[in-house]
Amino acid sequence: MSQQRKVRLIWTLLSFLIIAACLISFNVGTVSISPIEVWQTIIGQGTPKQELILLEIRLPAIILALMVGTGMALSGAVLQTVTRNELAEPGILGINAGAGLMVVLYITLFQGSLSNMSLLSTFAMPFFAFLGAMLTAVLILFLSWKQGLHTIRLLLTGIGINAGITAILTALQLRLNPHDFMKALTWLSGDLWATQWKYVWALAPWFLLFIPVILYKSHVLNVLNLGPLVSTGLGIRTERERLTLIVLAVALAGLGVAAGGGIAFLGLISPHIARKLVGPKHQYLLPTAAMIGSLILILADMLGKNLLVVDIPAGIIVSILSAPYFIYLLLKTK
Repeated sequence: MSQQRKVRLIWTLLSFLIIAACLISFNVGTVSISPIEVWQTIIGQGTPKQELILLEIRLPAIILALMVGTGMALSGAVLQTVTRNELAEPGILGINAGAGLMVVLYITLFQGSLSNMSLLSTFAMPFFAFLGAMLTAVLILFLSWKQGLHTIRLLLTGIGINAGITAILTALQLRLNPHDFMKALTWLSGDLWATQWKYVWALAPWFLLFIPVILYKSHVLNVLNLGPLVSTGLGIRTERERLTLIVLAVALAGLGVAAGGGIAFLGLISPHIARKLVGPKHQYLLPTAAMIGSLILILADMLGKNLLVVDIPAGIIVSILSAPYFIYLLLKTK
């Protein structure tokens, strides 16, 4: 079987699984709705209650899961290639924590409460998440740069920065009232909390801007994967392209945190599974990783909301599923 035919087959299978997961997410929940009722609601023949549940609550949540899963997976894939480190991922490097810190600071200092957010603050959140992620990335790169970018130094610096920012977040949370504290804790655990259309409209333009640019850069990532000397010899402005791709990856991670909180490991496991399925060519790797990330997050969100009596944040489910694979990668890395 040729490579292209194999990739098309895998993409078709993943697309089918994503559609199936979305349909199941429509059906299950606190209020169970049958597939027939879902179809009737889609064509405008459902009851007001069904329209409220499906079109105003579950559909925005599914769209956000697709966007956040795609963004986190692409961010992880780009960071792994640019840093040439299999363990590079926004959550591990502390970028997620930096974005989360900036969002919590913005909400608490300028809005006063996590429960009292205006429409303007909704559209400002992606910007502050991007700002926090970018500042964290700049700090990590500055501290890890020593006559070039060393992967082990970058990873250790990211882990240290992540621990420091997490400590600041914890101290900040202790100053919140009990209701806001629980809300912030749940969100930072990786909860798709922004399940309203206004959040979809606030985040969608940014995702639609950054994702196509990263996909367009597939050929650059292929060359960078060969190493700095080879890529420079082939005419690529290595440092400029690496910086551009890091900015794009950090931006997607920040947007993902703004919508879904600190979802760790999703950007780590999705590119690795994709690499096993379709190989290292980024024109195949990036779309596959995006689909896998979306599928994992939709399934994690669905399991978290229906597995037990209480809701479990999707980020915790993703971490439970991904932690064994992360340990395997650590043992495998020389």
